[in-house]
Amino acid sequence: MYKTEKYTFDAKKYEGILLEILDKVRKKPHWDENSLHQIQTKYPKDGKEMFSKNQLIKGYRYLVDKGKIQKSNKIIRRIRMKPIRTLSGVAPVTVLTKPWSCPGKCIYCPNEPGMPKSYIESEPGAQRAAFLDFDPYLQTAKRIKSLQHIGHNTEKIELIVLGGSWSAYPENYKRWFIKRCFDAMNDPYERNPDLEEKVTSWEMLKKQQEINEKAKHKCVGLSLETRPDLITKEEVIELRRYGCTKVQIGVQTLNDEVLIKNERGHTSKETKNAFKLLRLGGFKIHAHWMVNLYGNVKESEVTDFEKLWTKPYQPDELKIYPTSVIENTKLEKLLESGEYIPYSTQDLIEIISKMKIRVPPYCRITRIIRDIPSQEILAGNKISNLRQIVKESMQKEGRICRCIRCREIRKHELTKDELTMDILKYETDSTDEYFLSFVTKENKIAGFLRLSIPLKSYREDHFIDELKGSAIIREIHIYGRVVGVGKEKPGKAQHLGLGKELLKRAENISSENGLNKISVISAIGTRDYYKKRGFFRDKENLYMHKDLTS
Repeated sequence: MYKTEKYTFDAKKYEGILLEILDKVRKKPHWDENSLHQIQTKYPKDGKEMFSKNQLIKGYRYLVDKGKIQKSNKIIRRIRMKPIRTLSGVAPVTVLTKPWSCPGKCIYCPNEPGMPKSYIESEPGAQRAAFLDFDPYLQTAKRIKSLQHIGHNTEKIELIVLGGSWSAYPENYKRWFIKRCFDAMNDPYERNPDLEEKVTSWEMLKKQQEINEKAKHKCVGLSLETRPDLITKEEVIELRRYGCTKVQIGVQTLNDEVLIKNERGHTSKETKNAFKLLRLGGFKIHAHWMVNLYGNVKESEVTDFEKLWTKPYQPDELKIYPTSVIENTKLEKLLESGEYIPYSTQDLIEIISKMKIRVPPYCRITRIIRDIPSQEILAGNKISNLRQIVKESMQKEGRICRCIRCREIRKHELTKDELTMDILKYETDSTDEYFLSFVTKENKIAGFLRLSIPLKSYREDHFIDELKGSAIIREIHIYGRVVGVGKEKPGKAQHLGLGKELLKRAENISSENGLNKISVISAIGTRDYYKKRGFFRDKENLYMHKDLTS
């Protein structure tokens, strides 16, 4: 059975601590994207998890009604608005799959009862999912409505599915889960009665995907999470059938000895193969990397990291996680015996700083830490704003990170005259990659396109028939706040015609490389966008295509 009761919050019970939090919110002189999180972590609810923004808003309203504090637009604005969520051009909606076994036996990985492998219930996203019994429909619908409630546009949804290793779940469960997410995006206001896990065919899923092409809340990206050793040619094709456009994949390290010591269950060989297959399939590759793994040493961390930017790998996005020691893991026993020693905070800052300056301009660092509450961490990094501290340290040292996230224009207004197109080419072991981007003279990035040109040996011998002899666009992304599909706003990067120009240049590069066809790994909600630009899709196609000879 699924929980249907509304979230309840007793503001009176927490009156004292709410007064302290709201006072800090009001008085803080300088406010940025990390400020509220810093205050939330200093004042945990019941000494455990953070107060949510909705709880803080309810607490504020309660205290105003009781005459304990005066009305303050500043407080509400600082609590409610988190523009960073949609300044990247989409509204992210994260959902978790149900608890399930994982083939990995990683020594650092928590295995909390009632939670997907590697997640703990006190993590904010996991807490929401557990409350809703991991129901994909309710998770998606409530998250959409929550984003709307705090002032965000939700017409372009990036659906991010986390949990255990996606590829290890039963096939019917996966089809049902994704269908229910699309049900919610297609109509998040009506409780669809089809709540129980039942047989879900590919046709049932495809029907909801087709509806989403015209829905108000279009899925413009779908991210799934898995392991390198579970990626096969068959798995790549199945990922596309769900509508997946991005794969989050646990690399952790490329040092095979360290992988073995941490009982990861695969080596760099499997990682290399996974990257190759995913790239040939046109996916965006989002790698997870860990610092301070058992068996690693400070002196080799950066050297190992540099391997990530050699031909077989080169991810498009990256998460860097300092290792945390969590209760009831094998790593906890190694900590107690003295065999595992966490790095100091200063060592972590120095290592991550050196890693950041090595990340090429075509990659985006999305996170620096796991969002694990500090009280759950026995040893390891407990600093929630480590990314900000690393940034400040780099600025003092004159070090510059060139990653996409550090260069996004975000809310800045601009004109087309301020932008020039930059083309960066790099090689992998299966493709020539072109990273096309519009940048300002300060090297701020307003939009980009990822184009893969398969090496000749893969052009006609491709494991996906419809990609034979074709270039493939793996991603096109225009930055700026979400303003709605098809709505023009002067100065907004999403509506300067940048996407059209990037597509045209990609077509020219493909033709120059002797290819007569270009394909795109379109998300379900962007199919119409590509149709208007000359791309077509047969009913059974997993990709959209364009003939370059006409």
